[in-house]
Amino acid sequence: MFPFLLRRLPFGLILATVLSCLPGRLAAELVWSPQTGWRIEGGALAGVTGSESRNAVELMNKARTAEENGSIHSAISSYQKVGKKYPNSVYAPEALYRVGKLRLARKQYIDAFDAFQQVVGRYPNTKRFNEIIGELYRIASILVDGGRPRLWGIIPGFTARSRGIDFLEVVLIDAPYGDYGPLALMTIARGHLLLKNTEDAINALDRMINTYPQSLLAPEAYLLIAKANASLVQGPYYDQASTLEAITYYEDFMILYPSDIKIGEAAKGVDTMKKLLAESKIKIADFYFYKRDNYVAAKVFYNEAITAYPDSDVAKRAKVMLATVEAKASGKPVETAPHKKHFWLF
Repeated sequence: MFPFLLRRLPFGLILATVLSCLPGRLAAELVWSPQTGWRIEGGALAGVTGSESRNAVELMNKARTAEENGSIHSAISSYQKVGKKYPNSVYAPEALYRVGKLRLARKQYIDAFDAFQQVVGRYPNTKRFNEIIGELYRIASILVDGGRPRLWGIIPGFTARSRGIDFLEVVLIDAPYGDYGPLALMTIARGHLLLKNTEDAINALDRMINTYPQSLLAPEAYLLIAKANASLVQGPYYDQASTLEAITYYEDFMILYPSDIKIGEAAKGVDTMKKLLAESKIKIADFYFYKRDNYVAAKVFYNEAITAYPDSDVAKRAKVMLATVEAKASGKPVETAPHKKHFWLF
């Protein structure tokens, strides 16, 4: 029964399956030269032929000849036919790869990405896997940075930053633990920041920190996520959740990377955020003191201002106001600073 099934299966599928199971030293490779065209060599099955294989190689030779002669459109068309008509042949991965390279050279970024993605999606064991992941990342980065895909390889289209971000998510699915994983998440964050999607950028940086804590890019991620949270802060009169998040990430950076050259930048960020947090507490305390005569609540928030940043000028102001509240609550006269004497000259 098994031999009967083999006779029914396409020759290309049998060949591709066998080649994928062979040790590296036995697996054949595709080689092209102007004299001989495409051929399989270097493996145990280098001399195997079949009707599908012959048809596929004829199309491959036609495509490569067109490519060498500068007929790029014709070359792409023939390579695509190989991928479509003979998807199980040993030529299909190379055909789709060359479509991607030609599309990329014409700045047809989206079509190039699709061609490369077909290779890694349909032929994950291809020897070009790492190279293609690099090309996928490069295309996505170009789009994130504002690269404009060319229509028909000629007319510049619109920017597609969001599409670039989506492509980077595909790269993460294809190779989550490869060299491009941390880079992809950092570029996703950068893309969201360019699009003013700060919360999405924070999410990407958080994924970066948690998924790749040992990456060389982790320090930069901590600093960027602190800055992103700080950018959401609207001032002392508003909710301070983002302020607290920024402080946390700035301080984590300083603890984890004390020798980093950007340690001073992080320290300055902590100082700014803590001052703002303390100022926010004072604003709330002032409200209870001046508008509600609620001395208990006012004391609580003045104390919180001191706790938020004990050695700051804001804390000194809070201590002065705390003494004023305590005096007011006890019924004692509130001391005020003496007025300066003015001398008038007539």
